[in-house]
Amino acid sequence: MKRLYIKTYGCQMNVYDSERMADVLRPLGYGMTDDPEGADLVVLNTCHIREKATEKVYSELGQIKRMKARKAEAGDGVMTIAVAGCVAQAEGAEIMKRQPAVDLVVGPQAYHQLPELIARAHRAKGEGLAAEFSPEEKFDALPETRHVSGVTAFLTVQEGCDKFCTFCVVPYTRGAEWSRPAEAILTEARNLAEKGVREVTLLGQNVNAYDGAPGGLAALVRQLAKVDGLDRIRYTTSHPRDMDEALIAAHGDLPELMPYLHLPVQAGSDKILKAMNRDHTAESYLRLVERIRAARPDIAMSCDFIVGFPGEREKDFQATLDLVTEVNYASAFSFKYSRRPGTPASAMPGQIAEEVMDERLQRLNALLGQQQQAFNEAQAGKVLPVLIEKPGRREGQLGGRSPYLQPVHLDGPDHLVGQIVPVRIVTGHKGSLTGELVQALEPA
Repeated sequence: MKRLYIKTYGCQMNVYDSERMADVLRPLGYGMTDDPEGADLVVLNTCHIREKATEKVYSELGQIKRMKARKAEAGDGVMTIAVAGCVAQAEGAEIMKRQPAVDLVVGPQAYHQLPELIARAHRAKGEGLAAEFSPEEKFDALPETRHVSGVTAFLTVQEGCDKFCTFCVVPYTRGAEWSRPAEAILTEARNLAEKGVREVTLLGQNVNAYDGAPGGLAALVRQLAKVDGLDRIRYTTSHPRDMDEALIAAHGDLPELMPYLHLPVQAGSDKILKAMNRDHTAESYLRLVERIRAARPDIAMSCDFIVGFPGEREKDFQATLDLVTEVNYASAFSFKYSRRPGTPASAMPGQIAEEVMDERLQRLNALLGQQQQAFNEAQAGKVLPVLIEKPGRREGQLGGRSPYLQPVHLDGPDHLVGQIVPVRIVTGHKGSLTGELVQALEPA
C-alpha cells in the first residue's frame, strides 16, 4: 500500500476536503499515515486567509523537500508533493516556481482531479497544476461512499462567497456562492449515519446562504433531522444578513439542531463594518441575536472578530468591546487584521501599527476569555446530554461534546462511545468541562 500524508491548515471545510481527497486516492492504493517521513504522497491542504498561514506552508515545504531527498537517496521510491487548497488557488504557478520540489498544485474546486494530476506530474514536470472553478463537477466526481472513523463528521453543503468583505480572499479562492442539491446532501448524510455518525456539522463559507432546496438551509435542516441515526446537527459559518426567520424558527423547533450558533460580526463599529462591506450594523446584529435567543433561550453564541482593521480608532475598538459585553459570548475567535494582497482593504489608508493591534487583541481576548470561562463555570451542577466521541487519554476516561460544543471529560466504560448520555457537570474550566455519569449504562 502506498502511504499518503495530508496536513490540513485553516477552516473546517479544509478538514472536509482533506477527508475527501483521501477518499479519491484510496482506490489508487493510498492508505493514510500520520508521518510524512517516507510517505509516497504528501498533500498540504492550505489556507490563504492570513499571511502567516501562507508563510507556514512555504516553511513546511522546505522540510518536506528534505524528506523527499532522503527518500530518493535511500532508494525507497519517489515522494510526490502536492499543495492543495486556497493558497494553491491563489498562487499556483508561483508555488511551483518558488519551491521546485512541488509536483502538484490543485485548487479547492479541482482536487477530484488528483489521480489524473499525479499521472501527469509523473510523466512531465510542470503539468501538475489545476485550479479551475467547478464545484458541480467536483462533487459529481467524488466517491459516494465516505471513509469515516468517528461519530461526528463534517458535511459540505455550500461553497464560495458573494459578499466580498474587503479584507477577505475567499471570493477569489473559492469562487461564487454555490449550493449542493439537497438530495445529494441527504444521501451523504444517510451514508454517514449508517456508518455510525451521530452528529454532522454542515459547512459553507456562508452556510446560511444555502439555496440548494426550496426553503433554504432551514428546510434542509428539517429534512436532515428526519435521517435515522442522526441525532445532532450543527452548521458553520453563518453571515448575519443570511440569517432568515425560517432558520431562526428551526432553532426553536428542532431538538436535533444544537443550541450553539457561530455568527461572526467582525467588529462593533458601524464605520468599520461599512469599510469591511459587511452590509449590517452593530444594532442590526444585536437585534438579530435578540430574535435568535427569543426562539431558543438556551442558545450559546460564538463569534469572529478582527482587530486593527484599517482606520480603526480607539473609539471604534471600544465599540467592539461594548458589543461583546452586551452579547456575552460562550466562545469566540479573534485575530489581528492581516493585509492580503489583492483585497480592497490592503490598499486602504489608515493601516494600523502592529503594536497597536497586539495591545487591542490582548484586551479583547481578556474579555472574551472571561466570558467563556464564566459560561463554562455556569454549567456546573447541570445535567447535559453528552455525545461520547472517544476514549480519553487515561484508562477508564471518556471524551465527548456537550450541546454547546464544549469538550467534556468523564470516567466511564468504552462501550459508551457513540452514545449520547446524561452527564452531571462537576467543574467548568476555561476550555472544557469535567463531569460524571448520571447513571451506569449497560452495553447495547
